[in-house]
Amino acid sequence: MFEPNRSILGKRFFPAALLCASIAACGGDEKPANTGQPPPQQCPPGQFFNGQYCQQNAPQPPPPGAQPAQQAPPPGPPPVATGTAGPAATPLDKTASQAATQGLAQLAKDNAPPGARPIGDAIAGQFQQGQSLDTVVAMTAGKCYTVVAAGLPPIQNVDLQMLPSIGLPMAPVLAQDQTAAPTAVIGKQPNCFKAMLSGPVKVVLTVSSGQGVAAAQVYEK
Repeated sequence: MFEPNRSILGKRFFPAALLCASIAACGGDEKPANTGQPPPQQCPPGQFFNGQYCQQNAPQPPPPGAQPAQQAPPPGPPPVATGTAGPAATPLDKTASQAATQGLAQLAKDNAPPGARPIGDAIAGQFQQGQSLDTVVAMTAGKCYTVVAAGLPPIQNVDLQMLPSIGLPMAPVLAQDQTAAPTAVIGKQPNCFKAMLSGPVKVVLTVSSGQGVAAAQVYEK
């Protein structure tokens, strides 16, 4: 019987065996062993897996000598606006203030509810910048009130405020105009000022920019 040459076979299969050993030594694409355990839980940055769920990392203590963070104070209630009447202006009678009061009727027609009528006397005076005049009007609970004011040139801005008629230096403002103009209105229709209680209310007219003759009138419906 023919017997293969062992030396030839050895030469033929040795390179193959060597190649297999080289592949194993180089690593190849080995898969991790299946141990039967679930893969480790992946947590977001700043958290770690405690064996059951992701948990936030404990805060790190500040370095020695570091200043503690300043805590912002809790928000408080908004400040209450208070009356800002200036020095008294020079009052004028109806004749001297007629030029200023003539425009009040048309201003009331454009801004007060239909059927509103003037109550009390008009405020009228000769103003320097920053000066004020006031009057007290008896208001009735539930009724609707509008206050109009106008200043003649060169007055650039008049302001109106309604304050409680009490002797306090810092009386809270019940209502005030929101414009910067030679005319001012409180209680423009359809949102007139409704008195919550019956009683006297102080109306303050101030010329905050310019100087000259200005007047104001309260209307009620």
